[in-house]
Formats: sequence, structure tokens, C-alpha cells
Amino acid sequence: MFRNVRILKLSRLSWTGLSSFSLSRYSSTAAAPHVALPLTGFRVVDLTRVLAGPYATQILADLGAEVIKVEHVTRGDDTRHWGPPFAKSLTDPDSRGESAYFLSVNRNKKSLGLNFKEKRGQNILRSLIGTSDVVIENYLPGTLAKYNLGYEQLKNDRIIYASITGYGQTGPYRNRAGYDVMVEAEMGLMHITGEADGAPVKVGVAVTDITTGLYAANSIMAAIISRSRTGLGQYIDIALSDCQVAALANIASSCLISGEPDAGRLGTSHASICPYQAFPTKDGSIMIGAANDRLYGLMCQLLNKEEWIVEERFSTNALRVKHRGDLVPMIVEETKKKTTAEWLDLFEGSGIPYAAINDIQATLNHPHVLARNMIAVVEHPTCGPLKLVNTPIKYSAAMPTIRDAPPTLGQHTDEILKKLGYSGKEIDILRVEQVIG
Repeated sequence: MFRNVRILKLSRLSWTGLSSFSLSRYSSTAAAPHVALPLTGFRVVDLTRVLAGPYATQILADLGAEVIKVEHVTRGDDTRHWGPPFAKSLTDPDSRGESAYFLSVNRNKKSLGLNFKEKRGQNILRSLIGTSDVVIENYLPGTLAKYNLGYEQLKNDRIIYASITGYGQTGPYRNRAGYDVMVEAEMGLMHITGEADGAPVKVGVAVTDITTGLYAANSIMAAIISRSRTGLGQYIDIALSDCQVAALANIASSCLISGEPDAGRLGTSHASICPYQAFPTKDGSIMIGAANDRLYGLMCQLLNKEEWIVEERFSTNALRVKHRGDLVPMIVEETKKKTTAEWLDLFEGSGIPYAAINDIQATLNHPHVLARNMIAVVEHPTCGPLKLVNTPIKYSAAMPTIRDAPPTLGQHTDEILKKLGYSGKEIDILRVEQVIG
């Protein structure tokens, strides 16, 4: 199984050419009941909080894994308290409700409220891990080892144990706490983000956490495939700093190859392509991306400036980049003559990449977003119907979707402990003594 995996790359293939291939069924959020999701039958013990770890485990949960989120017995995940906004509770109108932040990265999971600083809590957790395939945690290096819950204390032939930290298990910064924005700053991203004449800024979402979550989920799934061949699990060391350096992509490569400093902040423009940025209109802005000579020619035609096509200093992309200080102001003079809507209508169907610059509400109500089923309504146990962002993964069968709303704190504690063999009386005692919640 998995020994001869081949990846078919459909390079530059137009979907419109696949006339005999129907894609309509792939937009449905309804799972095919006769086909199991890819990770069905795998159990993940989730000891993570905030974003990078929960984002990774949410991906695994979307794909069918049983993810058991182990939370502080009374406080829960830090993000349960991050707000406003909070979704109002229908069962307890006097309560604060559920944090929108927490709701964004904890769908399809179960919650176990547990105090694993206490010996009985450690025993419960070890029993749970003994029945699981994956453990993922994001404490500082060495923290869980204090409670006999580190990899060396728990490892067996099959366990896959992933640790997410700011700076990894080795290196001079290993003991430094690493939140997304700090790593954005330390590892170069903030320096290249913002307007050319402005101060460095962070990205609008915690993109380093999200990148790390994606790497973590991919690494865990690859380890599952490896275990299917070898029978052996392994330890995975995932650092926000490493993932951020990897995500510098072409910018890092340019600096390594040239030996020169980076180009600094470029706003919406691109260091290696011109024109490729936002341009002002009569009433707003529009993104235009002429990433090659053909698209540049199309843009010139649409701007009614065909003479720019044969202009020597703009005849190749390299020359356009060199002379962007001349070309961009010329384009600006033209784009300011029409409204955004007028330009959008003009560019429609032309083949040139373009886009409106939407705010988040416009995005969430965008006809394409809705057509792709990226917004789902789920029934929350205390808040009733909630709109949440759906999983972006679309298979041809067993479609992932939101099967379960993000859990309330300790919602599944009794269920999980009963499956581990605890009696109702034992569970009651553990709850009274605040070992569980």
C-alpha cells in the first residue's frame, strides 16, 4: 500500500477543455455515505492551543480523523477568551458565549477538559495516547517531559508525535516563546510587507501560524503513509521560524542567488514583474497582473495605449521592471479615468488577470465563494445555527465538510473516559476534584 504513488501534473491545462469531465458534483458539501473520508479510523490527541496547532488538527479532522482536543480543565484553549466578537449563547444568555476566534479553527473535534499536571490526569492522557495514532503539541521544549508526557516517555513503535514551537527543539532560540507576529518580524516577512515609503507591517492574518499548520498537517499525513510501509512512527519537530523561512520562497532564493539585500517593501507590486499591482481608479482601486509580454500587450489594448507595446523601454518584462518608475505612473493616469466597476466590466473575459479589492464581508458574500460552498451553517450545541468558513478540500468522493460544530469546553469528556473504561462514579469523582471538566 502506498508503495508506488504517482502524481499526475496537469501543467497549464485548461479546465474548459475537459468537456467530458463534469466538475459540478465536486462543489457539493454532502459527503458520499458509502465512501469513508481519507483519515477515518485514525485518532489524534491534540495538545495544542491558539492557531498553528489547532489549524493543523482541524485539517486532519476535516479529513476524517477523530481529533480529541485536550484543554485546560477550567480555562480551555486561550482563544476561547479572545474577543469580541462572541457568538451569543442561546442556552445561557448571561454568559459571554463562544469566541469567533476559537470557532474558526476547532470544527470537527471533540473536547476533553483535563488537568494533566495532576497524576490521575497524566494517567488518563497516557491511556488515551495508548489508543491513538498521533500526538500533536505546542508547548515550549521540555514542558511536557516534566509530566512524563514527552516523546521519549511516550514513544512506542507506532506513535507519531509532532511538536510545534516558535523556534524548534534545537538552536539558540529553542527556549524563546514564538508567537506569529514575533516570527514574522525575526524571520524577514515583516521587513518586506507594507508600502515602499511606510513602516514594516504584519500580514493581515497570522500567516506564519497558518503556514506552520499546513506544514504540520502535511508532515503528519506523510508520517502516516511512512508508517503504513515500515510499521514505525516517528517524532516531528516543526518550528514557526523554519516554516517562515521556507515561505519566503522566491524572495529568499533571489537573495541567496544574487548575494544582494532584498528589494524591501513594495506594497502590492512585485519585485520581479511589472505591471503587477493595485492601481487607483476614479472611485477605488483594482489589481492588474500583466505577468508576461502577451498579457502586457492585452493590458495596453484595454487601456487604449497600444503604442506602449512597441515602446523600447517596456518591450520585455525585465525592461518593464527596470523602468517601473516610468511605466506605473503612466498606467495610473489611465486607470484613474474610469470607476472600478467600469474597469471590471472592461476586463471581464479579456484573459488578463485582474481583481476587485474586497473587504472581508464582501468576500464572505462573494458569489464565487458561495458557489464553492465555502460558507456553511452548522448547529452549535449552545449557540444554535452558526455561519462558519467551510473546509476548502474537495474530493470526487467522501466530501469533507463540517460534520460537528466546534465543541464547548469538555463537551466530550464523559464520552471519552467511558471508552477508556472509567465508570460513571469514577468520572463524577474526577470532576468534583477538578481532574476533568
